[in-house]
Amino acid sequence: MQLTEVNSAATAADFIKVNVLMNKNNPNYIRPIDNEVHDTFNKEKNKQYKYGETKRWILKDDHGKLIGRIAAFTHTKYVNKGTDFATGCVGFFDCINDHRAANTLFDAAKAWLQSKGMEAMDGPVNFGDRDKWWGLMVEGFDQPPMYGMSYNPPYYEQLMEGYGFKNYYNQYYYAMSIDAPLPPRFPERYAKFSAKPGYSARHIDIKNLDKHAAEFATVYNAAWAQHGEAKEMSVEQVKKLFYKMKPILDERIVWFAYYKNEPIAMWINIPDLNEFYKHFNGKFGLLQKLQLLWLKKRGACKKFTGIAFGIVPKFQALGIDSYMIYAGALFIQGKRFYDMYEMGWAADWNPKMLNIYKTLGGNQSRRMVTYRYIFDTGKHFFERHPVMDYAAQ
Repeated sequence: MQLTEVNSAATAADFIKVNVLMNKNNPNYIRPIDNEVHDTFNKEKNKQYKYGETKRWILKDDHGKLIGRIAAFTHTKYVNKGTDFATGCVGFFDCINDHRAANTLFDAAKAWLQSKGMEAMDGPVNFGDRDKWWGLMVEGFDQPPMYGMSYNPPYYEQLMEGYGFKNYYNQYYYAMSIDAPLPPRFPERYAKFSAKPGYSARHIDIKNLDKHAAEFATVYNAAWAQHGEAKEMSVEQVKKLFYKMKPILDERIVWFAYYKNEPIAMWINIPDLNEFYKHFNGKFGLLQKLQLLWLKKRGACKKFTGIAFGIVPKFQALGIDSYMIYAGALFIQGKRFYDMYEMGWAADWNPKMLNIYKTLGGNQSRRMVTYRYIFDTGKHFFERHPVMDYAAQ
C-alpha cells in the first residue's frame, strides 16, 4: 500500500474521488459539493486555521488504485466538557472494507496528532462547525443523506471499532411529516404565552438580515457558547453566514420568539439543499447556481431541516419552545410548502433537546456516532461524554 500526503491539486482531487468511489454502488448517496470540501482545507477560506492545523492523506493499493483517505486536525478551541487532556480530531475517513488499510490511515493520523502533543483523537468530525460532516452514520442508510450529513458504507463502524475507537456519544436525528398534528402541549403553551403581554413569535424578514443576525448571536451565545460545546459567535460572523445563505434561506421556516421585543429563543431551519445538490454531481458553478434558483422557484425541495435551536437560559423550562414551534406550525402546516421535516442532530448528552424532538412526535430517522480513541490508556481512561448540566445555566 502507498500512503501519500495531500499536498497538490492532483492529490486534493484524489481526496475527493475516494469518497465517490467508496459510495458509488449506493443509490442513496449524494455527492457533496467538491468546493465545499476543498474550502475546508483552504487557509484563505476556512477561518478555523486561526486555531489549528490539518494534515491529509490518501491511500492506494499496490496497483495504484485509490482505497482510502483521512484528515487529522488540531484545534485549540475544540473543547468537550469533562475532558482534561489534549484531544485532536480525525475526519473525512473513507476506506475499503479492509482492517489493514483502515489501520494504516488511523496510524498516520495518530502519529501526526501525537507529534502535535495530542493524547487522544475524536472522529469522524469536521474541521469547522458541528452542523456539517460530524459523526459516523451507523443507522439510517435506507434514505439519502441531508445536506452536510456524513454518509458512509455500514462497515465503517467495524473498521473504527476494530482499531479501538469507542462510542463517545450518539447523535440522533428525528423526522416527521409536516402536517402531522402536534401534541396537546403545543397549542396549550401557545395559548398561554399568546395571552401574556410582551411575548411574540414570528418568522424572519429576509430584508432585515442584519437585525436577525444580532438576534441569533444573542440567543446562540446565551444558550450554547457558555457550555464549552460551541464557540461564541460575533454579530459580524453571523451576518456573513446569513448573507452567504441568503439565496437558499426561506424566511417562512426561520423563527424567533421575543419578550418585550428582545430575542429569547430561535428555531432556525433551511431547505434540505441535497434536494438540489443531488442533480449537480459535486459541481456548483454558474450553471448549477442558476439551476438551483430554478428548482427553488418550482418548489422542488419538499423537505427542510433544522440547523440551530436555542433558548436563553432564564426562559428555559417555561414552554417557550412549544409556543414558538406551534406559532411556526400554524403558519406552515396545510400550506404544502414542504412535506417532511428532519431535525438536526441532538446528542445523547443533551436529553432536553432529544425530549423536544420526541414530544414533537418525531420518529428517530438516523443515528450517528462520534468516537474517541485514547492513545495511552494507562495515562487516561475512557469516559463517555458527560450529560449536559442544565443546573449550570
